[in-house]
Amino acid sequence: MPVTIEADPRQRAALAREHGLAEVKAWRAELLVEPWKRGGVKVSGRVTADIVQECVITLDPLQSRIDEAVEGLFLPEDSKLDRLGFQGPGEIMVAAEGPDSPEIFSGDSIDVGALAEEFFALAIDPYPRKKGAQITPAGPAEDETEADGPLQRKLKALRDKL
Repeated sequence: MPVTIEADPRQRAALAREHGLAEVKAWRAELLVEPWKRGGVKVSGRVTADIVQECVITLDPLQSRIDEAVEGLFLPEDSKLDRLGFQGPGEIMVAAEGPDSPEIFSGDSIDVGALAEEFFALAIDPYPRKKGAQITPAGPAEDETEADGPLQRKLKALRDKL
C-alpha cells in the first residue's frame, strides 16, 4: 500500500523546532507499506525535504536538500520471529552496516510518519558549513610574536626586577 505524507506549515514549523533548524520549507515522505514474513510489515521509500540551517561558522542561513532512503521492518509483539535470538541471555551478532533488527509493534497500526522523521533526522548535517567559510585560529596578533607578547613582556619585567 503506497503512503504519501506531506507536512503542512504547522508541521514543518514543529519539525524545524524539534531538529534545531531555522526553517523546513518542504517535507515529504513517499513510502510503500507491505506485508513481510508472518504478520510483519516492511516499510520502504524516501523522505525528501528542503531545509534552512545556520552555518556553524558564520551563522548565515544555509539551504540544504535532504533525499534519504527509508527502510523499516516491524513485527507484532506476539510474533515467534521476535523470539528467535532477540530475547534472553547470550550474544547477538549485529552488522554495523547491515539492516536493523525488526521493531516490535502492538495493536493494528504503525506510525510510518515517525519512521520517516527518524531517517530525516539522521540525514541532517549536524555541522552545516557555508562554502568558503573558514575558522580563523585564535592566537597572537600578527604584529606580536612569542618573544614579545604581552605576557612575555610582563615576565621579562619581573625577571629584570630580580
